[in-house]
Amino acid sequence: MPFMRASGVLLHPTSLPSQFGIGDLGLEAYRFIDFLTDSGQQLWQILPLGPAGKGNSPYASYSAMAGNPLLISPDLLEKKGLLEKAHLAHLPELNAETVDFEQAISTKIPMLRKACSNFEANATSFERQEFSEFCDRNAYWLDDYALFMALKDVHQGASWNHWELAIAQRQPDAIEQWQQRLSQDTFYYKYLQFEFFQQWSELKRYANQRSIQIIGDIAIYVAHDSADVWAHPENFCLNRETGEPTLMAGTPPDYFSATGQLWGNPVYNWENLQRENFEWWLQRFRSILNYVDLIRIDHFRGFEAFWAVKQGETTAMNGEWIEAPGEAFFKALNDKLGHLPIIAEDLGTITPEVEALRDRFELPGMKILQFAFGDGTQVEKRFLPFSYPRNCVVYTGTHDNDTTVGWFNQLSEQAREAVRFYLGCTSSEEIHWNLIRLAQSSVADRAITPLQDILGLGTNSRMNFPGKAVGNWGWRYQLSALTPQLRDRLKAITETYGRTPILQTSES
Repeated sequence: MPFMRASGVLLHPTSLPSQFGIGDLGLEAYRFIDFLTDSGQQLWQILPLGPAGKGNSPYASYSAMAGNPLLISPDLLEKKGLLEKAHLAHLPELNAETVDFEQAISTKIPMLRKACSNFEANATSFERQEFSEFCDRNAYWLDDYALFMALKDVHQGASWNHWELAIAQRQPDAIEQWQQRLSQDTFYYKYLQFEFFQQWSELKRYANQRSIQIIGDIAIYVAHDSADVWAHPENFCLNRETGEPTLMAGTPPDYFSATGQLWGNPVYNWENLQRENFEWWLQRFRSILNYVDLIRIDHFRGFEAFWAVKQGETTAMNGEWIEAPGEAFFKALNDKLGHLPIIAEDLGTITPEVEALRDRFELPGMKILQFAFGDGTQVEKRFLPFSYPRNCVVYTGTHDNDTTVGWFNQLSEQAREAVRFYLGCTSSEEIHWNLIRLAQSSVADRAITPLQDILGLGTNSRMNFPGKAVGNWGWRYQLSALTPQLRDRLKAITETYGRTPILQTSES
């Protein structure tokens, strides 16, 4: 689906400033939206919003449809009367530059439990009705998720396939017994989702009122240790006896890793999904469309063919490509939900068949400027602006890339000279602004820049190192970072290249 000419910023909410050790949906999120508006942006791109599991990755969530409770703002809970100011006082000294996930959990969870107790004891009849309607509306995923999380607590965090056999296999008697035993705990997990989506919906409404659209992110795979796999094992390639994946997801060796990326997620049983008319996937899209305006599909190529690695392998090198029913899936999606505002993450090993699937449904792909410079091969030239179609989204880099400053500094001198020559600049001092200008000036309908690049930060500020198991997802920006000078410079570039809503309105 072609989009209007616009630009925006990539920033996950965990990277926002806050006093609680992790970014949240409170005041600083609203201030960030104001910065986007005042600098002429129209898009805010985020990563998946789900509760992060192993490694704190938003791409390895305990649920494909739930929200991350750590993003709930205690300040907003206090304003609702669910916490007292004393609950927010005497906080430990928390790192303002990076997320310490363990410390953030130990700081915020007691507050969330207190808010839940206060809600249960003191909620008005209207609030109780709102909560009940939320639970009924989302029962198709919320019931399983709340019970799953409560069961994980009882089993001290163990993966579901290590629970007692009866509940691991969801035998009806076991489900009924555990539901009764854990009713208070499941109420808590449902309440957290209620608060999360109330806060998120208010924030999204504020963004939309200021002409900011939110680009959400659907991870193609879900974590093995998730409510989705536990509740719907028939949709995944699993060993029926052990519950372990028989085939694991990943990518073959590529730009990011010489041994490929072994993600460990179970791959889909596409035959069963297709027999069910892709209903589980349709529910995922219905769910996310309630809370975002556009959707980036992570690892789009997996809908045409996916890299599958047998259980027991320690790298992704010894896998194979298996075809997926991508055309049937996207046809069902369009038939049931209409022509959706989807962006296809078409990076990695892209074949003519993948491109044909993308183009068949008029989905804009992604162009990464950092990939355009290197050894000069034809594969990289497709990322240079002269080869772009209008129906695409250009990025200086993504959450998986180094920052532009870090990337440039690690190039050879010969490669750096080639970049400077292409950009028409003699100095490397503001390489990030030169790449931002190149993205904004391109014919691509949409241009997205990670906030780290707007701030001109180095490698220490990158969000993720693909293939690295720990130490990712923690970067945060400082309260003083979004200066008037930064706002005005970004706005001037955006106006110059016709990406502001005011210019588009006057031209139409």
